[in-house]
Amino acid sequence: MPLDPFFAERLRTHRVYLLRQAWRSLRSGVTARLPRPGRDGRGGASSEVAAEPAAEPRRALSPRERHRRAALKWDRQELRTAGTPGPPIATTEYRVAVDGHPAVRVRVYRPSTATDDVASPACVVLGGGAFRIGGIDYPTADAACRRRAEASGVVLVAVDYALAPEHRYPTQIEQAYAVWDWMHEEATTLGIDPARVGISGASAGGNLAAVLTLMNRDRARHPVAVQILEVPVTDLTGRWIDLRATYALGIPAFVALRELASVARTYLGDRSRARESYASPMRADSHADLPPAVVLTAEYDPLRSDGAAYAAALRRAGVEASATRYLGVTHDTPLYVGVLPAARRWEAEVVAALRRI
Repeated sequence: MPLDPFFAERLRTHRVYLLRQAWRSLRSGVTARLPRPGRDGRGGASSEVAAEPAAEPRRALSPRERHRRAALKWDRQELRTAGTPGPPIATTEYRVAVDGHPAVRVRVYRPSTATDDVASPACVVLGGGAFRIGGIDYPTADAACRRRAEASGVVLVAVDYALAPEHRYPTQIEQAYAVWDWMHEEATTLGIDPARVGISGASAGGNLAAVLTLMNRDRARHPVAVQILEVPVTDLTGRWIDLRATYALGIPAFVALRELASVARTYLGDRSRARESYASPMRADSHADLPPAVVLTAEYDPLRSDGAAYAAALRRAGVEASATRYLGVTHDTPLYVGVLPAARRWEAEVVAALRRI
């Protein structure tokens, strides 16, 4: 199906952004290899006496800090112009200790239908952002949790996992597992039913959600009603990247491959670790005894085969799994519930899956 008209201008802007990023990376690599001249311009030290230092200027932001600030600004703008704010439901924040890793912040969203005398179903939520941006304070992420909790009647437990490269794998998955264990230990306090829980994640968070189901099977074996994986990346080696999707968008293959390599390198540090099952759940020795899965992918997304192949792997292992590909749309479709019918249908499917818990 042709790309939805809503994405046409956004595609042009994104294509320019990706090409600019590729050019900056190439230029930085070349500059780093050039000899650095001294202060006198000839490679030696200047003989002039240094002037008195001026007042210390405000610290300049690093490129990563600027990128994160821009991403948050963009996210705020997207919610305002194309999203839908979430309802004012009750939220509570906690900090969960993680053995050998930084503590992690958690935000619990309680729908208005939740009562103190009846334990509610719950779902751990892991957001996206290529492992290096995003978090529970991003306006679209917070709004989505509010909408989905209220529409489904399920308590959502959103995990503000650490970002790479400051914190690399396996920090994020150990944080997710610590929250999973904590949620079960504190079920009575949280007012949730530990026998009715699910796991959900989008994009990079879809990777973490799929890994969390593996860790639960290997360690705790708590019951899991459903895993909801939205545009997940399930193999960080790039084995399932579908370059036909980027070709259809007019994005050169080298740009898409460069972006994947950058994401994997930033998250893993050593890209050879992508072969580990807790980095790439597709590569697990077995997918047996995992929870039922609802996998959602987008036609114009190079991760579309990651999601479809993972659903197929689950089915081969005897796990109930559905895979839905939304036509004519892109990776970030769920953000645009304010203007895009496909996004509203997408969210309705997620809410329906949550109601299964």
